[in-house]
Amino acid sequence: MASGQKVKASAGAHRIDAALRPALISWFDVHQRELPWRKTRDPYAIWVSEVMLQQTQVDRVINYWTAFLKRFPTVSSLAKARLEQVLTMWKGLGYYSRARNLHAAAQQVVAEHAGVFPQSIEALQALPGFGRYTAGAVSSIAFSLESPLVDGNVARVFSRLFEIDLPLTDKNRERLLWTYAESIVQGPRPGDLNQALMELGATVCTPQNPMCLICPVRQHCRALKSGKVDVLPPPKPSAKRKALRFAVAVCRTQGRLLMARRPETGLFSGLWEMPCVEMNADAAGIELLQTLLGRKAAPGPEFATVERTLTHRDLSFQLHEVTFPVSKLGAAPAPYLEWKWVEVRSLKTLGMSSAMQAAITAATNRVESVAIAKQPSKRRKLAGD
Repeated sequence: MASGQKVKASAGAHRIDAALRPALISWFDVHQRELPWRKTRDPYAIWVSEVMLQQTQVDRVINYWTAFLKRFPTVSSLAKARLEQVLTMWKGLGYYSRARNLHAAAQQVVAEHAGVFPQSIEALQALPGFGRYTAGAVSSIAFSLESPLVDGNVARVFSRLFEIDLPLTDKNRERLLWTYAESIVQGPRPGDLNQALMELGATVCTPQNPMCLICPVRQHCRALKSGKVDVLPPPKPSAKRKALRFAVAVCRTQGRLLMARRPETGLFSGLWEMPCVEMNADAAGIELLQTLLGRKAAPGPEFATVERTLTHRDLSFQLHEVTFPVSKLGAAPAPYLEWKWVEVRSLKTLGMSSAMQAAITAATNRVESVAIAKQPSKRRKLAGD
């Protein structure tokens, strides 16, 4: 008897109040932000927006999404593009594995589904980069399927709404979040319901200083009733920042720079950069570059430092002018996949990180400054000379 009561209580804890869904959708109809991807039901356009929005602020995504769809208006055009072209359009968004998965998934949609997005959750999750969240977002918003989703915003809303105070690392917390997501999405307009939850987390039920007074579902919020809004969800353990220093080889000749492509795994995987090597306390940049490029290279002293901050890393690029033979390049040094001389004016066609782009800007600015300094001064000719 006691066991049966326990099961019943557990099931009741996951029940969704019938008034909750219409309250969320009514609020969304009035208060949703005007975002370009909300004006379409094209699964391709919605998918691109969802991938870009992972780990990136909405304001930054708008221009990238517009430019990306102008360059690759259909899934077929994306599939036909070279990966390098896709990475170039992605430059500045970071987390470049998203772009590689986007490209690979487009090719799979064309190869296996004749360029038409599959509508089932199972088929979507079989595509590269389609996790449970992305499949739920695309299928509910584009196809109006009752597919659940949980992202950071939805997790925060549910944590407060249903008073889920389990640690972030507890597997039962993830199970509870998806249980509530599966329950609440059942009904009309599932795509709008999912977007309402995400919008509420982004604009009202924010991490700090949530605006509970204007929340459309405040009467349903268990954390508000118990006074736990400020402590739910539990804070994430602070990630330790890692400082990385690189010695960078600026090899140039006749308006060209030596560029190398990184391996497909690790930091800036698959992207192009000036050849560089991570530094440690035991070796100077000149020595490390000499080892990387071989005895024919002649690295000079550091002439500039470029610093950039990533989510969990602080990067420092120490630039060294390197004299390097212009003869035919052999195999690229490990760990690079390939290398080549590239016209400076053509660098924008390469997929590279914004951090490396800053380093290249510093390097090319120095080249221009040196060139100007070497020009012979010309005395202005005066009348009567």
